Amino acid sequence: MADILLVEDDDKLRRSLTISLKSRGFRVTEATSARAAITAARSAEPDLIVLGLGLPDMDGLELIGILRSLTNEPLLVLSARTLQSDKVCALEAGADDFVTKPFGLEELVARVRAALRRAARPATTPWVETPTFTLDFSAMSATVDGAPVRLTPTEWKLVRLLTERVGEAITSEDILSEVWGPTYVKQTHYLRVYMAQLRKKLEHGPQSPRHFLTVPGVGYRFQA
Repeated sequence: MADILLVEDDDKLRRSLTISLKSRGFRVTEATSARAAITAARSAEPDLIVLGLGLPDMDGLELIGILRSLTNEPLLVLSARTLQSDKVCALEAGADDFVTKPFGLEELVARVRAALRRAARPATTPWVETPTFTLDFSAMSATVDGAPVRLTPTEWKLVRLLTERVGEAITSEDILSEVWGPTYVKQTHYLRVYMAQLRKKLEHGPQSPRHFLTVPGVGYRFQA
């Protein structure tokens, strides 16, 4: 079963989450501060991180960036912030999902399982090469003009879906359902954020992309 790093300074919530996750077979490492989270991410090598943003010793977005530099595993954010802009900022920083407090324990467990399933799914196209970038799905490595580029787990899922269906216009709803799950089909801001991030990382001119193209009124398509 998967190893989960749970980062939360609210003792009551952390204990409840730990009990709930362990009762379902997950192994849980707890951290109550950003410093402890960074140490645990290095030593415990978790399969997934659940991160509460309201830590006392570091800004949550900064911590997301540090954790993302240490691991490509899924990262779920817990926060009482409800503004769409807060969610977008967390996603842009490298989070894979954003769960708004208060939430049900069953909902969180379901999202954890879904994130782990998506991360474990093998790629059917092991290698993609364009004049600009190269993607090696078996090694989870990407390069642009020969220089390595780090993609988040969700970015890998998104780019894999698009590149496996070269030239095909895929609806936003289908992409959201496939990458995030059927409950996300209306969360188009997730998709806009991630497409912008992919273009920024992999395209020479992200404002005028050559490979990850918008299909107006439909969704997106990949052009080799």
